[in-house]
Amino acid sequence: MHKKLLLVAHQPSTNTQSMVSAFVAGSHAAQADQVCLSIVAPLECQPEQLLQADAVIILTTENLGYMAGATKDWFDRVYYPVLELKQGLPYALVIRAGLDGTGTQRAVASICSGLRWNLAQPVLVCKGQWQPEFTQHCFDMGQYMTASLDLGIL
Repeated sequence: MHKKLLLVAHQPSTNTQSMVSAFVAGSHAAQADQVCLSIVAPLECQPEQLLQADAVIILTTENLGYMAGATKDWFDRVYYPVLELKQGLPYALVIRAGLDGTGTQRAVASICSGLRWNLAQPVLVCKGQWQPEFTQHCFDMGQYMTASLDLGIL
């Protein structure tokens, strides 16, 4: 039985695109034949995709001290259709923050708490100037989430 890991990724820059590539590489490095990684932009992600997911990774930028508008739009569209059906969904959050990511983290945590989702890893806040190790952190998270799904930990 295949499990589905959904990466809802707002990637407006080459830096965030390289973060997504690192998630993919990390997922492949887990060598989990039973896990399928799907990547979708928040504006394209429909409730059905989330309903089919066994876990989700959310990548958003910090915009004006809050999550990206595209990410907020996604939450607005999927919240009620999945509310009763996806309680307990494991999720991870990655914030590409120019400031400190606090407002974004608080807002997403509040929404995910309302959905009754379970945080599977500590929130990853990649803040300040671009640093190459951001991609390593994303690689690690992709590998962890994929391996955990494969082993039945998540």
